[in-house]
Amino acid sequence: MRDPRSLYELEADVRVSAGLPLVAGLTGFADAGSAVAQTTEYLRTTLDTEPVAIFDADELLDYRARRPIMLFDGDHLTDYRPPRLALDLAKDELGQPFLLLTGFEPDFQWERFSAAVLGLIDDLEVGSTTWINSIPMPVPHTRPIGVTVSGNRSDLIEAMSIWRPTTQVPSNALHLVEYRLQEREHPTTGFVLLVPHYLSDAEFPSAAVAALEAVSASTGRIFPTDALREQGREFLAKIDEQVAENGELAKLVRTLEQRHDEYMEGAGLRSPLTDEDGELPTADEIAAELEKFLARRRHPDDEGA
Repeated sequence: MRDPRSLYELEADVRVSAGLPLVAGLTGFADAGSAVAQTTEYLRTTLDTEPVAIFDADELLDYRARRPIMLFDGDHLTDYRPPRLALDLAKDELGQPFLLLTGFEPDFQWERFSAAVLGLIDDLEVGSTTWINSIPMPVPHTRPIGVTVSGNRSDLIEAMSIWRPTTQVPSNALHLVEYRLQEREHPTTGFVLLVPHYLSDAEFPSAAVAALEAVSASTGRIFPTDALREQGREFLAKIDEQVAENGELAKLVRTLEQRHDEYMEGAGLRSPLTDEDGELPTADEIAAELEKFLARRRHPDDEGA
């Protein structure tokens, strides 16, 4: 294998602290509800980011399968946006830094790409890795979007994973990255959002909100979601109108609701708000944790923070 480091160029002026979480989402395959595309675009346009490593698109992308868009104005070309696959340093709504890997899923050289990502994780001393994906499922839009959780963080799997099949799945590049990270026992989590199959070809804002909530649970980073939530409410209102006007569609949704509710009753999923005994934290316990969090924000360099 050729040197994986030759797949990207590092930005020399960017300083990355050790122990940051890495969040990844690549577009190109099975992005139901455009969850990954919406989430990564929202993060890159909403948050402050600066590039850390830029991957070579000519090495990794099949341009004929996914042709870049150019703007033709009357009699000449006025704009070209080359495909981008990059690792950025970002800051969440509270100013907490994290690493963000976004862009196209490589068409070629998966093993070399995976080795390159693992090399960056080693060199930058990444603390944990979280990635998102989405697939169509026979679930109703009137219920919260569920997730299947993979990886080696049992706390997140137990608290959040509502569907745990044993099956063969068509993989994407980040599946391979997760597999290699698990071999190293690096903390890694994959979230697969279960999007209503009849909305899989639409841009479903609620799917992006669910993805951001999952990433927050994994990384502790806080993301602005008000705009996406408002878009989601407007989108669902339009869907509800269409359902009300179509008897067959309304029957389908009712059937999906019944099956979903029956499944969830038997799933026995523990709420992420409760402890192992199923007890909710007291107000004093919540206040104490909040004080600890604020203290770490005020004195990030203190020993033991």
